[in-house]
Amino acid sequence: MEQPPIKEEVIIEQNIMKKVNIIENFSLKKYNTFGVYAHARYFAEVKNEEQLRWLLTNPAFKDIKKLFLGEGSNILFVSDFDGLVIKISISNIELQKENEHYVWIKAGAGVIWHQLVEYCIDKKYYGLENLSLIPGTVGAAPIQNIGAYGVELKDSFSYLEAMNVETGEIKIFRKKDCKFGYRDSIFKNTLKDKYIVLKVVLRLNKKAKLNLKYVALKEMLDSMEIINPTITDISKAVIKLRSSKLPNYKELGNAGSFFKNPEIDIEDYNILKTKFPYIKGHHTKNKKVKISAALLIEKAGWKDVRKGDVGTHKKHALVIVNYDDAIGQEILNFANKIKAAVKAKFMIELESEVNIIKNENTIPSIS
Repeated sequence: MEQPPIKEEVIIEQNIMKKVNIIENFSLKKYNTFGVYAHARYFAEVKNEEQLRWLLTNPAFKDIKKLFLGEGSNILFVSDFDGLVIKISISNIELQKENEHYVWIKAGAGVIWHQLVEYCIDKKYYGLENLSLIPGTVGAAPIQNIGAYGVELKDSFSYLEAMNVETGEIKIFRKKDCKFGYRDSIFKNTLKDKYIVLKVVLRLNKKAKLNLKYVALKEMLDSMEIINPTITDISKAVIKLRSSKLPNYKELGNAGSFFKNPEIDIEDYNILKTKFPYIKGHHTKNKKVKISAALLIEKAGWKDVRKGDVGTHKKHALVIVNYDDAIGQEILNFANKIKAAVKAKFMIELESEVNIIKNENTIPSIS
């Protein structure tokens, strides 16, 4: 008797299952830029949204904790992760559309951020050059609203596609939906644990439009004897700036800036300035004053300090480094001592920019 044809959706699911390799007791040491030892109970890498949806809706994994991982450049594992770590490796870049003035570039969440920047510089698409060499992936960029040298991700952002962690459904988020703030977005707050970014669309300028407002960037261009910089010149200057201050995580484990630059009320700033004249800040659009966390840490006596295998970098007090084989708890303890010292001296509570991963925590973002 002739067998009935197998339904197409069953074949698709079987193919997806074959491609998703789920590994137990997986070492995460190479998957976090701090280079700390940690293990995931389960680990899987997904290369498309169908594989991700299958994992999220699979009854075997539906009720266990999940952590979505990109390059691991903004996380600190304080313990093993007793759940499923999903590495997002959706890695395509494409020109979505263009007109006389702009291009819209769509990039997968797993694309390394600097590779996207290099792609745009090569095509002479303006807008991302000031964000050169920022570690991490495209999927983490809008969640963190990454920024450097006078530019933030939101300046070029058009929209993103994200998957509902519970249902597997895809939703479009426009700029206003993301509620971007300083190193912040809705995905770190009310939508935390609810969506995972799949693709990001950025609107970039086809005609030269360079941002040279940042003093250090202008000074670097001057030192390079560049009067009329090109998009490539800007990128090279930014890379030199970052390389001169921030250690390469492949040589010295770190996650970049460990703390956010605090924003305080104008009245509090004026009082602080009276007591500590060396404190400098600049006014923000939300009527606050942003202060350098690095300066606070340095003046609190914690620049270039080492305790065992953990320390602050000699060139940048905001960067905590793993000199050898420090465990995550050692790094967190060190960070907490810095916070306590800054609060005792300046009455300012530093907030971590790095995501602290403990057994009881999950994050919906990729880093």
